[in-house]
Amino acid sequence: MGLLDNIFDKDKDAETKKADFSDVVAGGSSTAPPADMAAPAHAAPNVADTEKTYTVVAGDTLSKIAKREYGDASKWHQIYDANKDTIKNPDLIYPGQTFKIPNA
Repeated sequence: MGLLDNIFDKDKDAETKKADFSDVVAGGSSTAPPADMAAPAHAAPNVADTEKTYTVVAGDTLSKIAKREYGDASKWHQIYDANKDTIKNPDLIYPGQTFKIPNA
Protein backbone atom coordinates (compact mmCIF):
# COMPACT_ATOMS: atom_id res chain seq x y z
CA MET A 1 0.00 0.00 0.00
CA GLY A 2 1.41 3.36 -1.05
CA LEU A 3 1.36 6.74 0.66
CA LEU A 4 -1.42 8.09 -1.55
CA ASP A 5 -3.59 5.01 -0.98
CA ASN A 6 -4.19 6.14 2.62
CA ILE A 7 -5.30 9.59 1.48
CA PHE A 8 -7.70 8.22 -1.12
CA ASP A 9 -9.07 5.60 1.30
CA LYS A 10 -9.98 8.36 3.78
CA ASP A 11 -11.92 10.23 1.10
CA LYS A 12 -13.78 7.00 0.29
CA ASP A 13 -14.78 6.59 3.97
CA ALA A 14 -16.06 10.18 4.12
CA GLU A 15 -18.27 9.57 1.09
CA THR A 16 -19.92 6.53 2.70
CA LYS A 17 -20.66 8.33 6.00
CA LYS A 18 -23.88 10.36 5.93
CA ALA A 19 -25.11 13.07 8.26
CA ASP A 20 -27.84 12.02 10.70
CA PHE A 21 -30.76 14.49 10.64
CA SER A 22 -33.19 12.24 12.50
CA ASP A 23 -33.45 14.64 15.46
CA VAL A 24 -34.17 17.78 13.40
CA VAL A 25 -37.58 19.36 14.01
CA ALA A 26 -39.25 21.28 11.19
CA GLY A 27 -40.94 24.70 11.41
CA GLY A 28 -40.29 28.30 12.35
CA SER A 29 -38.47 31.09 10.63
CA SER A 30 -34.76 31.51 11.02
CA THR A 31 -35.16 35.28 11.23
CA ALA A 32 -37.39 35.55 14.30
CA PRO A 33 -37.08 33.57 17.53
CA PRO A 34 -40.04 31.47 18.68
CA ALA A 35 -42.33 33.18 21.19
CA ASP A 36 -40.88 31.19 24.07
CA MET A 37 -37.39 32.49 23.16
CA ALA A 38 -38.28 36.16 22.64
CA ALA A 39 -35.98 38.77 24.16
CA PRO A 40 -36.81 39.55 27.80
CA ALA A 41 -38.27 42.93 28.72
CA HIS A 42 -34.99 43.90 30.38
CA ALA A 43 -32.94 43.38 27.20
CA ALA A 44 -30.41 46.02 26.19
CA PRO A 45 -31.89 48.93 24.24
CA ASN A 46 -31.56 49.20 20.49
CA VAL A 47 -28.42 51.07 19.37
CA ALA A 48 -30.64 53.81 17.91
CA ASP A 49 -32.23 54.30 21.34
CA THR A 50 -28.95 54.73 23.20
CA GLU A 51 -27.57 58.15 24.00
CA LYS A 52 -24.73 59.49 21.87
CA THR A 53 -21.60 60.71 23.63
CA TYR A 54 -18.57 62.75 22.60
CA THR A 55 -15.12 62.89 24.18
CA VAL A 56 -13.49 66.31 24.08
CA VAL A 57 -10.15 66.68 22.30
CA ALA A 58 -7.67 69.56 22.46
CA GLY A 59 -9.00 72.67 20.71
CA ASP A 60 -12.69 71.77 21.11
CA THR A 61 -15.30 74.24 22.26
CA LEU A 62 -18.99 73.60 22.82
CA SER A 63 -19.67 75.60 19.65
CA LYS A 64 -17.29 73.44 17.60
CA ILE A 65 -18.87 70.27 18.96
CA ALA A 66 -22.36 71.61 18.20
CA LYS A 67 -21.29 72.53 14.66
CA ARG A 68 -19.89 69.01 14.13
CA GLU A 69 -22.88 67.22 15.69
CA TYR A 70 -25.80 69.44 14.67
CA GLY A 71 -24.43 71.51 11.80
CA ASP A 72 -25.17 74.66 13.82
CA ALA A 73 -22.67 76.14 16.29
CA SER A 74 -25.39 78.16 18.02
CA LYS A 75 -26.86 74.91 19.41
CA TRP A 76 -23.98 74.61 21.90
CA HIS A 77 -26.40 75.30 24.74
CA GLN A 78 -28.18 71.98 24.09
CA ILE A 79 -24.94 70.16 24.89
CA TYR A 80 -24.33 72.40 27.89
CA ASP A 81 -27.87 71.89 29.26
CA ALA A 82 -27.53 68.10 28.94
CA ASN A 83 -24.18 68.13 30.77
CA LYS A 84 -24.54 70.76 33.50
CA ASP A 85 -23.47 68.15 36.06
CA THR A 86 -20.11 67.87 34.25
CA ILE A 87 -19.61 71.36 32.79
CA LYS A 88 -19.15 74.03 35.46
CA ASN A 89 -18.28 76.80 32.99
CA PRO A 90 -19.29 76.44 29.31
CA ASP A 91 -16.20 78.42 28.29
CA LEU A 92 -13.90 75.90 30.02
CA ILE A 93 -14.04 72.34 28.77
CA TYR A 94 -11.11 69.95 28.89
CA PRO A 95 -9.70 67.14 26.72
CA GLY A 96 -10.89 63.79 28.00
CA GLN A 97 -14.27 65.00 29.24
CA THR A 98 -17.16 62.95 27.86
CA PHE A 99 -20.42 64.73 27.11
CA LYS A 100 -23.87 63.43 26.32
CA ILE A 101 -25.04 64.64 22.92
CA PRO A 102 -28.83 65.03 22.97
CA ASN A 103 -30.84 64.55 19.78
CA ALA A 104 -31.20 67.75 17.81
